[in-house]
Amino acid sequence: MLLDEDYSTMPPDKRPRRGLSDADDEDEDYRRRRDRNNEAVKKSRFKSKQRTQETFTRVNKLKAENQMLEEKVKTLTKDLQFLKDLFLEYASNSQNSKFAGLDLEKLLEDVQDDKKDSKDSK
Repeated sequence: MLLDEDYSTMPPDKRPRRGLSDADDEDEDYRRRRDRNNEAVKKSRFKSKQRTQETFTRVNKLKAENQMLEEKVKTLTKDLQFLKDLFLEYASNSQNSKFAGLDLEKLLEDVQDDKKDSKDSK
């Protein structure tokens, strides 16, 4: 009986086995299922963290690309405005017959609309 008392104070996984019973089989089956579930949970959490990290990386990349494209739009808008102004100046000062039929006032209105549109988009 002294040995039984010593075993009863030991943790269940440290106790020697006397033989397999139905309860032991059920415990082992339960333990096996718990271990499999724990592994599945670890794997699922790892994949979730990985997807989150990939999404975060993609968002940062797209933000940087968006900022670069916005700067390009600003530059191209300024270039377009400069070229329109240059053309209008040349056309209004020119004695060239190519511009005789052009409605420069209409072109000026378009330029003013473009200026307003570029300010609104900021």
